[in-house]
Amino acid sequence: MFQTIKNAWNIPELRKKILFTIAMLLIYRIGCHLPVPGLIGAAFEVLVEGNKLFGFMDMFSGGAFSNMSLFAMNIQPYINASIILNLLTIAIPALEKLAKEGEEGRKKITQYTRYLTIGLGLFQASMLFITLKNYDVLYDGGTVMSFLTVVFTFCAGTAIVMWLGELITEKGIGNGISMIIFVGIISRIPTGAAVLYASWQDGKLGSTAIETILLVVGLLVVMLGMIVGTVYVSGATRKIPVNYAKKVVGRKMYGGQSTHIPMQVNMSGVMPIIFASSITTLPSIIINFVAPNTESKFLIALQKTDSWGFLLIYAALIFFFSFFYTMISFNPVEVSNNLKKNGGFIPGLRPGKPTAEYLAYVLNKITWFGGLFLALLATIPSVLARIVGIQIGFGGSALLIVVGVALETVKQMESQMLMRHYKGFLD
Repeated sequence: MFQTIKNAWNIPELRKKILFTIAMLLIYRIGCHLPVPGLIGAAFEVLVEGNKLFGFMDMFSGGAFSNMSLFAMNIQPYINASIILNLLTIAIPALEKLAKEGEEGRKKITQYTRYLTIGLGLFQASMLFITLKNYDVLYDGGTVMSFLTVVFTFCAGTAIVMWLGELITEKGIGNGISMIIFVGIISRIPTGAAVLYASWQDGKLGSTAIETILLVVGLLVVMLGMIVGTVYVSGATRKIPVNYAKKVVGRKMYGGQSTHIPMQVNMSGVMPIIFASSITTLPSIIINFVAPNTESKFLIALQKTDSWGFLLIYAALIFFFSFFYTMISFNPVEVSNNLKKNGGFIPGLRPGKPTAEYLAYVLNKITWFGGLFLALLATIPSVLARIVGIQIGFGGSALLIVVGVALETVKQMESQMLMRHYKGFLD
């Protein structure tokens, strides 16, 4: 990876793109420390430390949420808007037709995503303002002017982050939105290290030096194993061989080629974790909004995101959404029909229904493994936190995003460098 970055730096055009990406990310990090007027930042930071839901949101925003800064809502409304439009594209024929129109159709869907992002941003900022009012984090107690200032500032911050992400995608390296989330997660590593250090000073990492060393080494081994497993599963692909029959058109012969259908083991990526997190955190969001100071044991139990029951429900939802998102992304019947139209077939199988059944069988088989992997990856840090007694602060979803973005960025740099080294007929 480091050699790839070094080689890319030696190419002037790629060097400009790398510098542009770094500049945009620096602007994003500066915005994460610009406070929103009318809020008591110190009081809210204390509140975030004692609220697991707010802590989860703060991790993905790179500390912007606990700072109550311009980018406190980060890119979350844009992600939610993208998910909603992806689902609506399947449910609404007009959007499905628009998605198949090529570049022009994608531009229109992108424009719809921007509009929906602003709408969701206004709604989420309004709910966040009411939550802040319930927790007495506002200087003036929540006047109309304070409402307009806070809500529109938060929404403007989301629009700026969305714009920065699109600029990085267009003129920089990698996917801009993914890079922003990547930087936000990475920026929390020093804070996590500080928490571990504080736990060590308080004696939570073992009563003796040997116990402390063994515990730290064990955590590092588990973390390294999770990284290796993430890299392996992210690149794992099941290749289905496909042959194309020969056909004569006029005096030319077409077909006769052999290729394959790549089926990724983790075809759904991090989306099942995002969906499951949204559903499992929904009760906490509603309780914080409706009854922030509740004393009901039932409502308090619903807010406990570190209990064994919550972890089991969380893992089951991840497993379910792995199948759900995979079925949306890959349609065996459609792939089978396309192969049949183009004269392609899988060796040993007849075109049509047998091919579709075989593709569905393989898809279910690899999705079982991918879903189990995602469930384990997302729950291992919480299980370790319960066993060890300290908060790890770096979840499986964050690890999957960091590793995935790093691998994808390196692949993009390698592909762009490959385009600049033509070899073949002139050698």
